[in-house]
Amino acid sequence: MPVNEKEYNGYLFDQLSILERLERVAQAEHAEAVLKEIAFERRQIERKLYQLPPLPEAD
Repeated sequence: MPVNEKEYNGYLFDQLSILERLERVAQAEHAEAVLKEIAFERRQIERKLYQLPPLPEAD
């Protein structure tokens, strides 16, 4: 489990990187269903990454 917001955001960016790699392959294979799922997952991750207000500070 991430300790702080910076670490948590790092995990989210890692997930986005994985989706980008998968998207590249799905586009080459013309896998429309996979591309739709990748787009859905990207929106979920970006919602967490760019949330307002930021996560509360842990004391």
